[in-house]
Amino acid sequence: MKKFISIKSIPAYLPIVNIDTDMIIPKQFLKTIKRTGLGKNLFFELRYDDEGNKIEDFILNQKPYDNSKILITGKNFGCGSSREHAPWALLDFGITCVISSSYADIFYNNCFKNGILPIILEEEKIKELSEYSHRKEEISVDLNEQKIVYGNNEAKFDIDPFKKKCLLEGLDDIALSLEKSDKITSFEKNLKNNKPWIFND
Repeated sequence: MKKFISIKSIPAYLPIVNIDTDMIIPKQFLKTIKRTGLGKNLFFELRYDDEGNKIEDFILNQKPYDNSKILITGKNFGCGSSREHAPWALLDFGITCVISSSYADIFYNNCFKNGILPIILEEEKIKELSEYSHRKEEISVDLNEQKIVYGNNEAKFDIDPFKKKCLLEGLDDIALSLEKSDKITSFEKNLKNNKPWIFND
């Protein structure tokens, strides 16, 4: 997992509430277990018409938002089913930070496990940030300082210290387990010496 320290980007603003994981990545694209290749199908039903042509009015189909790393969205983002393909699709598209006033719990936690920073802000701050999207101006996000800088303003955000550590160091669940590989090996060695019958075929 890539480390997340800070980013700067023109944000894309998608002011829709209750965006569920099926809207983020529809069920027909869940056959793969790979984390790559899903970005082209992100928000599929919003981005493409019935013939598969891009809907030009949709923000992620427009320049410069098609290269946005930051997505500002409505409340209760990521609700619905618990599919981990949703953060995979966002990440593959290039979005590494989502800003909303609230998230579904499972989606929120899945973001951290995949290198995406989900920020919770008050609606008033989100409205201020959305203006930077409309004006196509960059904002920056600093995870170390836990702040968003936009123009001459800044907004602080809260984050769980352990989740922050994982993002800063690029630690997913597998990496966290590997950090304890010496202890695991030592435990197995002691177990084999003390209870060898467990390992008999």
